[in-house]
Amino acid sequence: MRKYLVNRILSILPVLFVVSVVIFGVINLTPGDPAAAILGENATTEDIAALRERMGLNKPIVVQYLAWLGNIAKGNLGTSVVNSRPVAEMVGSHIGPTISLSIYAMLISVALALPLGMLAARKRGTAADQTVSTVALFGISLPSFLLGLFLMLLFAVKLRWFPVSGYKPLSAGLGQHIRFLTMPAFALGFIYSALMMRMTRASMLEVLGSDYIKMAKAKGVRELFIIGKHALRNALVAIITVIGQSFIGALSGATVVESLFGIPGLGQLIVNSIGRRDYQVIVAIVLFIALVNVVISLVVDLLYGVVDPRVRIAR
Repeated sequence: MRKYLVNRILSILPVLFVVSVVIFGVINLTPGDPAAAILGENATTEDIAALRERMGLNKPIVVQYLAWLGNIAKGNLGTSVVNSRPVAEMVGSHIGPTISLSIYAMLISVALALPLGMLAARKRGTAADQTVSTVALFGISLPSFLLGLFLMLLFAVKLRWFPVSGYKPLSAGLGQHIRFLTMPAFALGFIYSALMMRMTRASMLEVLGSDYIKMAKAKGVRELFIIGKHALRNALVAIITVIGQSFIGALSGATVVESLFGIPGLGQLIVNSIGRRDYQVIVAIVLFIALVNVVISLVVDLLYGVVDPRVRIAR
């Protein structure tokens, strides 16, 4: 296990390196000039050239990348070309809302998906199964921003249960924190709950058709015990995979929801940075999401061994 962990951790480095090369190259080859964007439309050619030289943008892209990579190795994410703030400080100030929103969205997704998916598998072919399948299809088809608008209209404008937009940090109190995040978290998490419902149903049906489940039923073991103790645990390997992928998707796809509900997270920061051509901030956010991706993949692999001892034996 120790050797496996070391190998997986070391494999993170080349992944991040490839991601950094791709995103740095794509951003720098995109049409537009950060110096011109900073100085505005009335800037002269001489002013733009002078600013480009101060920012190092007149150097070859390879030289710029190597200089940036050297700073990263020292723990320095660079400085924003727009407001001269450290990139690490900017990302750090926006990372909390995105993490809270993603975790809350996943909690909602799992709370909806597991019981409904298990119900659909247990009641296969009945009205309950058809209802769950319809809800899952609705969740997959409905965009998060449209669902967010519906939630705003009903729960914020009509019923006044939640604020229309805004964000309260955890330091303002857990109740206020949850109150401001409930609607955006539901709008973000509902689509992933639909995917989990379908995966839970499919995995449970496969396990419930196994010989050992039929034997347990023949011996008179209670159905709820069979589903909760045996069937669900054996179906968890596929479900955990979907949960991990959904969390990565929620983290990287929260941009629309954050913009809609006015949440000052990474999504809002990267949208603003793209508009201002703030290379350093964009690359830092993409690298962070890539790092979270590989870390969650590692955690999911380790959880396989927890729920299924055969995975540990194979390793």
